[in-house]
Amino acid sequence: MIVSSHVAENAGPLYTRLAAWGQEHVLRWWSDLAPRQRHQLVRQIEAIDLELVQRVCQQSESSAVGQTPPPQAIRPAGAIPLAASAAEAEDQEQIAQRGRQALRAGQVAVVLVAGGQGTRLGHAGPKGTFPIGPVSGKSLFQLHAEKVLALGRQYDVRVPLYVMTSPDNDAASRDFFADHACFGLDQDQVVFFRQGTMPALDRQTGRLLLDAKHRIATSPNGHGGVVKALVDGGHLDDMHRQRVEYIFYYQVDNPLVKVADPTFLGHHLRAEAEMSLKVVRKLRPEEKLGVVVEVDGHLQMIEYSDLPAEVAQRRLPDGGLEIWTGSIAVHIFNVSFLRRLAAGGTTLPYHQALKNVPYLNQQGRRVTPEEPNAVKCEMFVFDALPLARHALVVETDRREEFEPLKNAIGENSPETVRQAMSDLYAGWLDRAGVQVTRQRGGSVAFPLEISPLLDLNRMDIRARLSERTPVNGPMLLEKRNGTGVTITTTVKAESEETC
Repeated sequence: MIVSSHVAENAGPLYTRLAAWGQEHVLRWWSDLAPRQRHQLVRQIEAIDLELVQRVCQQSESSAVGQTPPPQAIRPAGAIPLAASAAEAEDQEQIAQRGRQALRAGQVAVVLVAGGQGTRLGHAGPKGTFPIGPVSGKSLFQLHAEKVLALGRQYDVRVPLYVMTSPDNDAASRDFFADHACFGLDQDQVVFFRQGTMPALDRQTGRLLLDAKHRIATSPNGHGGVVKALVDGGHLDDMHRQRVEYIFYYQVDNPLVKVADPTFLGHHLRAEAEMSLKVVRKLRPEEKLGVVVEVDGHLQMIEYSDLPAEVAQRRLPDGGLEIWTGSIAVHIFNVSFLRRLAAGGTTLPYHQALKNVPYLNQQGRRVTPEEPNAVKCEMFVFDALPLARHALVVETDRREEFEPLKNAIGENSPETVRQAMSDLYAGWLDRAGVQVTRQRGGSVAFPLEISPLLDLNRMDIRARLSERTPVNGPMLLEKRNGTGVTITTTVKAESEETC
């Protein structure tokens, strides 16, 4: 693509900078642009690290970054299993006490990764605004915010909530929180910060692709971008000044997460780990979960698509999977660990993925390719695992903590997520001594919901529901207007009763 000498002369230093990296073609239509469009393009170019783009481009698709180890080098990762006896359960309770102490001391911040849009769900707007409450219709954002609010009330501390957005949904996410008065959290308790982006590169030439004459095609830089974004925004320094020592990290699409789970925190503290993560047992070898493994004595994550089939299918003598530790994207990081990485200039590596990216051709026409034409580059937060002096893997029960919202229908859809939530709350009622009518297979046939604000600890609600035993219809348990009044709503009757 040729850039005229007139454009080169008028663009000046900008052209020179681009030409040094073979990217001057992005100024092809400079003469056609209005002043505002030129300003937008200049700002975008200035924000791109062209040296980094060149390094990433030079990596082959089978480069060392993200390369899968040979099958014989992959070993199961040691993980702390679920409690299987009364003695182990008692030990877990003692461990949880350490986590509660950290929460009461204000040493824990929550980081919610929420850069996605609801496009795959047929939802206009950020995924966090999707209504998912089985009875209430509360959004993902509201459920997560209320869990943080409930933590604060339970431990008499103000837990800061950091929400990572993307350029595409930042304004809408901020507006959603503002329109809902931050769901009860103080306005300055919620800190928004934006995920970085990386430009899409032409698969054949390594050149930047243009989305429009005045705009380079970009995409979010992956969930691993959270580390760089926290550093660049000064948020790690803020946490340090506020004496926050631990970050609880998770993703917006999973409403079952036990936010800042004290048992998980306690395990992390007892092990003196710098990074910990939760895992569930994979249901089958081909399940689309990255797995934590041990390679040469170090923990690392291997994406499900990169795990050799012969490794994924290995079985133990009891028939269970040998490599079973499926990551659910729930982590704890020491603030000191991330600050050390930043101070040492350590950045997480970029991984390449081939994608179909619409672009402007040399004639200025927008093309929607049918085959992968571009390289997108992302960082993965789990690449911090080998960098930690000590990392810990902790098992959790997927029925209690993992059912992400990803698809409009089928697996991981609103239907399965609401069912998982209802089944979870039914389990709480069961353990409180309240009988819940079940269908074959054990799931409930109607929606159930318990507000995070009612209690985080599966409160003893038997007395409150004594007249409703067994529960055989839709039910919502919540508090009204922060007054402490517990409301039971039977949806079919569209009535409310005070318990």
